[in-house]
Amino acid sequence: MARHLITSALPYINGIKHLGNMVGSMLPADVYSRYLRQRGHDVLYICATDEHGTPAELAAKEQGLPVADFCARAHDAQKAVYDGFALAFDYFGRSSSPENVEITQHFARKLNENGFIEERAIRQVYSPADGRFLPDRYVEGTCPHCGYDKARGDQCENCTRVLDPTDLIDPRSAISGSTELEVRETKHLFLLQSKLQHEVEAWVARHEDDWPQLASSIARKWLNEGLHDRAITRDLDWGVPVPADTWPELAAEGKVFYVWFDAPIEYIGATKEWADQDPENRDWKAWWYEADDTVRYTEFMAKDNVPFHTVMFPATELGVREPWKKVDYVKAFNWLTYYGGKFSTSQKRGVFTDQALDILPADYWRYFLIANAPESDDSSFTWEHFTATVNKDLADTLGNFVNRVLSFSKKRFGEEVPAGGEPGAAEARLGEEIARLLAEYEEQMEALQFRKAAAALRALWSAGNSYLEEKAPWLEIKTDKEGAALTLRTAMNLIHLYAVVSEPLIPATSAAMRGAFALPDDTATWVGAEEARALAAVPAGTPFTVPPVLFAKLTDDDLAAYKERFGGEEG
Repeated sequence: MARHLITSALPYINGIKHLGNMVGSMLPADVYSRYLRQRGHDVLYICATDEHGTPAELAAKEQGLPVADFCARAHDAQKAVYDGFALAFDYFGRSSSPENVEITQHFARKLNENGFIEERAIRQVYSPADGRFLPDRYVEGTCPHCGYDKARGDQCENCTRVLDPTDLIDPRSAISGSTELEVRETKHLFLLQSKLQHEVEAWVARHEDDWPQLASSIARKWLNEGLHDRAITRDLDWGVPVPADTWPELAAEGKVFYVWFDAPIEYIGATKEWADQDPENRDWKAWWYEADDTVRYTEFMAKDNVPFHTVMFPATELGVREPWKKVDYVKAFNWLTYYGGKFSTSQKRGVFTDQALDILPADYWRYFLIANAPESDDSSFTWEHFTATVNKDLADTLGNFVNRVLSFSKKRFGEEVPAGGEPGAAEARLGEEIARLLAEYEEQMEALQFRKAAAALRALWSAGNSYLEEKAPWLEIKTDKEGAALTLRTAMNLIHLYAVVSEPLIPATSAAMRGAFALPDDTATWVGAEEARALAAVPAGTPFTVPPVLFAKLTDDDLAAYKERFGGEEG
């Protein structure tokens, strides 16, 4: 079996993330990781909080905390939410870790040795009111490309164009709001991406045909525009320090590396963090350094992160001239919008992940988000759509099937799976249909087509309902008790199959369905085609219990309450 290295874009430290962030990176990575583990693959799923940069300092200042304390608390708060969503990271690290400092500094030294870093004097925005140089995100203003008036000095959140602070119209300090800004000379380190252009182009060309169009088109656009040398240091109090043994003058001035230089390196750093907890049993370099051909590396991210992962970080890895593992497949997502407007952490617009868990259990959100993942284009979250999906797919199609099969069987046959007669034509047709749909589900999961995978899973659930309606055991029992028992035994085997194959999307519900049957030797991690056709994993005589309602239907009152709390239209 292949070894799968999986990372999702690092959530930034300044606050709990919204649903758009969840569906654009961490959740699909978790679903894919769970699926691969069930299929017997060796999987390492790594993520971490991205803790350096201006917003961390600003958020800490706003809360009156030292930035290190703020980041430690924020990391724990984010991790608690991700635990609530049942994200099964192998390790969830921190970009401020000693391991990331060590590896980032190593990368910088190697790039310098190889002639890809240059110290340059530049003119940078200085704020007399704040008594300091202002790093890019400390400068706000109007984007010269799209006119967005809250653009930052590194990137416009609205049009995603990368900027320099001096590009902004009507710039102001994000600290004091002062518009009395000066431009003074200071020194910084530059990564000479222009010297790596052809190598990055050749590397992208070898991969882009395999990537989704969204990822390959963004990478190609950046390359076509030409790679520019970029400053990779900043004037901040918090970050990976420039090593004094290589750049003593800049280190003395307190320069730190730009967050977008050290953040992708944290994928490696977090893997070393993971290994350092149990170094005797974990060889982290087997995943990252001279990794053999069996390691397949898949990254998950929203489209605004694609340039950094398909161009900038590969350029860094190539320039180091060491055999670090580079991404094989970039799964890029468009944006999930909120009634047509953008989810926004900074503007507190939309449903945030901690609020979502306060309202309903994680599986409601996991299923809805994957079933509506913004893969081919942006998709819109509305409370009406959410309510309809929960009621139709989760409550009616799956939950009601499980409840009525188990409740009816308990009422008429007791608390053990009934025997009944031998399977007939209806069961044979069902078995073929289940095997076909399961193959479709597997195919879409392997292709990382999450909406299509969710549709195939929903079709599997629907097939059980169609079988139940065809056989109608509540009528069948009046004239053919053995036939009704067979129908219910077959339906219970469907429940067990659903429990196994639904686990990547709805793990808690899957555990509840599986736990309904007293099968102490049940170690199945997946269902093969022949098993799907046979539907015999739960034999007659197996004790069972009726679980609580798996999914509660959402009412008009619920819908009204959600819209009142969060708003039901753009703006």
